[in-house]
Amino acid sequence: MRVVIDTNILVSAAINPHGSPARVVDAVLAESLTVLHDDRILSEYREVLMRPIFGFNHSDIDTLLGFIEFTGEHVSSRELGVILPDPSDLPFLEVAAADNAEALITGNLGHFKAKRGRHDVFICTPAEFLKRLS
Repeated sequence: MRVVIDTNILVSAAINPHGSPARVVDAVLAESLTVLHDDRILSEYREVLMRPIFGFNHSDIDTLLGFIEFTGEHVSSRELGVILPDPSDLPFLEVAAADNAEALITGNLGHFKAKRGRHDVFICTPAEFLKRLS
């Protein structure tokens, strides 16, 4: 199954290894899910996860991101003509739309409600995704 994972899922999984976001990341590590990404997404993952405020082990982050990059699929996307509440979330939506991802998994559904324009991407929380997966 091919998905796009919002950065907040990776952060949440690292903070709480027993929650739904961590189970999504476990599925990625088990190669049950293929993460679709582009350079913008990989860059955001790295920038956010390396923030000193989190205190994550940089070697662990490098390993995780290397795995996602190696086992995932790099996608070339195009502008959708959609305006989101936070423009920094647009790459995730564009990649999901460009390669027909089965889902865009996020902890912030409201960030992907278009203020202008339309999209057909299925957006869900980790818990909703896991329920759908089983």
